[in-house]
Amino acid sequence: MDLDLRHLRMVCTIAEAGSVTKAAARLGLSQPAITTQLRKIEEMVGGDLFTRSRNGVEPTPLGRQVIARARIVLSEIDSLFGDLHDANPAVSGLRLGCSHLACVASVVDRVGEALPGRSISLRIEPSSAQLADALTHGQLDAALMGMIEGFDITLTPPVVTRTLVPRYPIFVAMAAGHPLAEHPEVHLSDLRNERWISPPGADDGSLAALRAACRAAGFEPDVRYDAPSGAGRPLVAAGLGVRLVDPTWPVPEGTAVRPLAGEPQVGHLVMAWRRDLIGLDAAAAIYRGLAAAFEDHIDDNPIFRQWWDAHPGTHPLR
Repeated sequence: MDLDLRHLRMVCTIAEAGSVTKAAARLGLSQPAITTQLRKIEEMVGGDLFTRSRNGVEPTPLGRQVIARARIVLSEIDSLFGDLHDANPAVSGLRLGCSHLACVASVVDRVGEALPGRSISLRIEPSSAQLADALTHGQLDAALMGMIEGFDITLTPPVVTRTLVPRYPIFVAMAAGHPLAEHPEVHLSDLRNERWISPPGADDGSLAALRAACRAAGFEPDVRYDAPSGAGRPLVAAGLGVRLVDPTWPVPEGTAVRPLAGEPQVGHLVMAWRRDLIGLDAAAAIYRGLAAAFEDHIDDNPIFRQWWDAHPGTHPLR
């Protein structure tokens, strides 16, 4: 067996994950398969690359040398393909993903303006975990992903990230006739007796984050409905439940959207891309386009516009 790039990536992934089991999950392999491959690699290099313990694995001195050199090789290969992609924008279209944010309406046009000559396809997902999986498996070139603070999604090379918006508050939506709709902001603890609509894409940690915030406020949320993306809006308007919402969306008819006092739920936006497919110049252009798309929709919710203007440190750096 000859050593190839796949083996180098596997060794680096094990080192980054600190566990053969976690590395297997990231690479989409079974633990026995990755263990067998690792043993063959160790036979080729002439020694153990990791020491095993109950807490995971640690690189041996030989392992540290191999990992350091492997990262150099992989970095050069990733840069090579990224540079070739930049040099010939017509090689393929740009496969772009985006969380279900208000700015999806502007993403294609704004990124197209920043990166002329590329045809752009757009995949919208309620779950950032699904976008991360699509990036990992080469189904997307880049994506704008929303994450809840404390529930970040792990991304591994060749996927890299750059923060677009470092923090923004999550708002709550309720029926326009709800008694709390008269308040400028709502305390999460005042929603203890409400029926909740589960956040879309719960596999990205959003549902766990909701439960954690509610528990910190002294109650367990009654998550009664599971409605993907915008399907929960009629339930809110009918007074059947409340739900957390992205603050940039326009307020649907029959509902009220209010900030949560103390910002118990905070999100952030990151641009993620495959550096083996997208070079530095193209990545910078995509970032500018995504930033412009996001800012196009700040005024869709006047309450969020007030928050945005009061927090200039959260604005994208371009």
